[in-house]
Amino acid sequence: MRGNFGEHFRLSIFGESHGPGIGIVIDGIPAGTPIDEAEIAQYMARRAPGKDPTATARQEGDQVEILSGVLEGRACGTPVCGLIRNTGMHSGDYRQLVGRMRPGHADYAGWVKYGGYNDPRGGGHFSGRLTAPLVFAGSIARAILREMGITIASHIERIGPVHDPSFAVHPDSALLTRLAASSFPLIDPSVEPAMRRHVEEAKAALDSVGGCVECVALGVPAGIGSPFFGSVESVFSTLAFSVPAVKAVEFGDGTAIADLMGSQANDAMTFDHGHVTCLTNHNGGVTGGITNGMPVLVRVTIKPTPSIARPQQTVDVSTGQDTRLEIHGRHDPCIVPRAAVVIESILAITLLELSMDDAATKPNHP
Repeated sequence: MRGNFGEHFRLSIFGESHGPGIGIVIDGIPAGTPIDEAEIAQYMARRAPGKDPTATARQEGDQVEILSGVLEGRACGTPVCGLIRNTGMHSGDYRQLVGRMRPGHADYAGWVKYGGYNDPRGGGHFSGRLTAPLVFAGSIARAILREMGITIASHIERIGPVHDPSFAVHPDSALLTRLAASSFPLIDPSVEPAMRRHVEEAKAALDSVGGCVECVALGVPAGIGSPFFGSVESVFSTLAFSVPAVKAVEFGDGTAIADLMGSQANDAMTFDHGHVTCLTNHNGGVTGGITNGMPVLVRVTIKPTPSIARPQQTVDVSTGQDTRLEIHGRHDPCIVPRAAVVIESILAITLLELSMDDAATKPNHP
């Protein structure tokens, strides 16, 4: 199993949804980095369950216990371990699932890979609950990036068929501040009632819905990333697809760029007060795998929550028979609002990791 990420900002994630706790070990945080636990708690609260009608009723405070690597609010330069204890489990809800594979979940794939020894309660290590440690790591990465002049925010671009407008070519920094403080971040708040109605209708029908999160980073300098295996797109996608609900990643116009001519898709360049910039951002601030100085813009598609109470066709591997399954317990009818801060965290980790790579290898300009 691979539970590690990074060459400079190194992460090792651990735990299961219904185990004693989940957490992450972070190595590579520069000594002296401020660790603001109050700010971290604000980010954690945006991801935590039980705070909104679109989320599961499971109550988890998602309070991080920092066990090592921090003294008097500063990183020591040694590995930082953050532990989040699980407190709101109803493990009995999963007794009916022994041998019965939940459609859309990793139950069958995990059962095959681990010979039936995987923990199925709440999805075990496959659970979206494991994104909480990523938010903790991302909170630290964001603080370091902020010192570099980089800010990150996101909004709910879509829930089902209901859309929020996309970011402008050069988003306003005040907008990003507002979005980063919201638990239901929208550029146009007037679309919120329609989004919530769509979620409530799905919930009443014992179903769920998906959507899309659009995330942007401002102040990213040109030159971060590498071609091919160390590209901004490939590193971000590696992290994004570790989130169980993510099914697609797009930079800039994404798949819609196929509808453009080359003369349109090429972001025309100009000097603005001595700095190179682009008139459009169809490529999402990344060309050749490397940032080009424009805002880094990425969209991440989140699938409908697979745990639904509606009867579904499945199999029972303990009997070798087809069967029907109704999933009981507390589940999100829509994971998208809680996923926004997770995607922001992943973008922060990506940019920090690649910035640290460049700091070690980038030559001086002649």
